[in-house]
Amino acid sequence: MASTALESTTESLSKLGIHPDFAASAPNLQKNLHLLSAEQIELARMLLEMGQSHLFEHWAEPGVDDEEKKGFFEQVARLNSSYPGGLTSYIKTARELLADSKAGRNPFDGFTPSVPKGEVLTFGDNDFINFEEAGVREAQKAAFVLVAGGLGERLGYNGIKVALPAETTTGTCFLQYYIESILALQEDSCRLTQGDCQAQIPFVIMTSDDTHARTIQLLESNSYFGMEPTQVKLLKQEKVACLSDNDARLAVDPNNKYRIQTKPHGHGDVHSLLFSSGLLKAWHAAGLRWVLFFQDTNGLLFKAIPAALGVSATRQYHVNSLAVPRKAKEAIGGITKLTHPDGRAMVINVEYNQLDPLLRATGHDGGDVNDETGYSPFPGNINQLILEIDPYIGELTKTRGSIKEFVNPKYKDASKNSFKSSTRLECMMQDYPKTLPASARVGFTVMDAWLAYAPVKNNPEDAAKVPKGNPYHSATSGEIAIYRANSLILREAGAQVSDPVLQVFNGQEVEVWPRIAWKPKWGLTFAEVKRKVSGNCAFSQRSTMAIKGRNIFLEDLSLDGALLIEAIDDAEVKVRGSVQNKGWILENVDHKDASVPEELRIRGFKINKIEQLEKNYSEPGKFCLNP
Repeated sequence: MASTALESTTESLSKLGIHPDFAASAPNLQKNLHLLSAEQIELARMLLEMGQSHLFEHWAEPGVDDEEKKGFFEQVARLNSSYPGGLTSYIKTARELLADSKAGRNPFDGFTPSVPKGEVLTFGDNDFINFEEAGVREAQKAAFVLVAGGLGERLGYNGIKVALPAETTTGTCFLQYYIESILALQEDSCRLTQGDCQAQIPFVIMTSDDTHARTIQLLESNSYFGMEPTQVKLLKQEKVACLSDNDARLAVDPNNKYRIQTKPHGHGDVHSLLFSSGLLKAWHAAGLRWVLFFQDTNGLLFKAIPAALGVSATRQYHVNSLAVPRKAKEAIGGITKLTHPDGRAMVINVEYNQLDPLLRATGHDGGDVNDETGYSPFPGNINQLILEIDPYIGELTKTRGSIKEFVNPKYKDASKNSFKSSTRLECMMQDYPKTLPASARVGFTVMDAWLAYAPVKNNPEDAAKVPKGNPYHSATSGEIAIYRANSLILREAGAQVSDPVLQVFNGQEVEVWPRIAWKPKWGLTFAEVKRKVSGNCAFSQRSTMAIKGRNIFLEDLSLDGALLIEAIDDAEVKVRGSVQNKGWILENVDHKDASVPEELRIRGFKINKIEQLEKNYSEPGKFCLNP
């Protein structure tokens, strides 16, 4: 029996043009070759050629664990097909990057940093309003891509991050907020261009093994939050092989000797997934011009997107990074132009811990310092990108979607000969411009952090340790930031909004403004909010207001309490007069109190809904609410 298997294996190998002794360096593999298909034998040869014979050291005799052995090659086939250039390319790149890391080579050696060109916007001025309108016009030619591969474990929440409520006044989760914002853009864009538009703005969500099924479940159980299911595409990111040493030997999974250990590759995978899926070419053929990338837990983002898209269109940027003012040495990457004597130039994110030494090494004695504005001239990168589709496709065709990678091994000691634990190659979405030619138009758009950036990424314990004056980036600060932004927007629109009070939740001192929330379709742009707020409107600090409807107008409204208004699109409602009641109040909860739901515990507060005025207009017509 064994000799028959050997003969048929020898025959198969000769058909493939492979010498029967190709597996001599891995005798355990050689004994099991008869189990493998022609494709699997090719993969085995590739692994051996790339110095990976150790993967077969623990393989059992034929007849033992045979299904596991086939499973091993199924995994190898997946790892090989999901990486541009396959595992050969992955291992070669890993060896180069590991050698650079061991030698302590700086990827920015020889480059001189300078401040790139970009737009710095002031909320509410004429330029801002004009850029917003230009952006809304362009939105019908845009596709949106949400990078959502993460779970909320780091936040102290066991679900997927996009299922978390952005704020608890209305309970709207991040995914719902994003979808309703895109739908509002779709409708407003159509209205501005008098109906000459494509029907739907495409929306792509990049998921991972951790989030894929739960994202589908969240969408399906909520009827896609009003979006057409065909409008939404999910692209699942695969993991990459772990590396056990400086020779880039692939790490065996500690829990299964027939598996390679894998870890996430980073959100830079979004580019290769879009390229290989064929979506980019389909969008281009349909006349789309822009792709907007954003991350999973920023409840302010869409307040900044219309103006930023307007900047891209007006300035004709191939790449536009959204940014916020950053203090010198603040722990956020700076958008920097790097120029090399050999003619290479790029505008990219440089991590804060690299920017200061780079400046010092190139003649800036003070390093990263604030200028006369009180901020660093290098704006803070918030990982939201707008790419023009035509040059984007051209670049990805050259690179096959791969993004410049990095490796970050944790060494056992100063010799750098061995790792504390396995490492892997990683890539970041915002590193896309690294391979662009010097002629590429790469810019940025800076907006105030209060308007554009309030990510939720720290758990209560970590947030409470943040030095005073620095952003907490927690569920607490993320929700409070939404109320602050809405209050400041109403102030800019002419309303009187009382000053906030300081309160402490989960050990974080925050400014509590009136709890004001509205659906994106009510006020996606500043011009839209301004149009709907008139006369002398006033909101006390203890007030709560939730607006759910497109055509709700506030005229001489005085609010001291809680007001909730919902209306269908064909109902026009004018809200006037004085509303006063006991309202809703924020009550502290302990983040360790297991009797409170996780999504409230991580905020440190819950809403006690004592009294409110609530009106729902479900019939078409014109109405006036004047209590």
